[in-house]
Amino acid sequence: MCGLNLGLIVIMIGLVVETEIGESMRFELDSGKTKCIAEDIKANAMTVGKYSIVNPSEGQPFPDSHKLVVRGNNYHLGDQVDSGTFAFTAAESGDYTTCFWANKHKPPVKMTIEFDWKSGVAAKDWSKTKEIELKKLYDTVSAIHEEMFYLRERDEEMQELNKETNSKMATLSFFSLLLCLSVAGLQIWHLKSFFESKKLL
Repeated sequence: MCGLNLGLIVIMIGLVVETEIGESMRFELDSGKTKCIAEDIKANAMTVGKYSIVNPSEGQPFPDSHKLVVRGNNYHLGDQVDSGTFAFTAAESGDYTTCFWANKHKPPVKMTIEFDWKSGVAAKDWSKTKEIELKKLYDTVSAIHEEMFYLRERDEEMQELNKETNSKMATLSFFSLLLCLSVAGLQIWHLKSFFESKKLL
């Protein structure tokens, strides 16, 4: 049972690591500059995006210089924001662009932006699906575990049957040898008495 729990823990850690490894990116943007990112999206594909400015002083409010204007193909507009999300279904196949504008500021400021953009299958919320997959994996591991115990019991039964068969075969072989020697002795006695009656011996 301990091996089963260890296997489940390894599977769960693998799923968490797989979930945490995303398609996000980090880039720097100087004040007064623009950065555009394009994604080729198929028609009717779901798209989800999330962006945020990394706070330069952890635990403190964002400085006024750290604000963005975000525009994405008429599907999203964020004005003077430090974070946001967008989601849409592509009307047609092609490149969809999201642009980030940093306000001009004296002295110039460099912002770090974290951006996560997923489309198609990657945009789907797989948390329920992963729970189902985890349940399937758990059931599969449980079935394999039960099958191993069943096979172990069958193996012990077969070994016991094998021992019994070997002992019976040894006994039967001993009696067969005894019978053969008895028949050989009787044949010799019969031949001897036959030859003596014919006076050949």
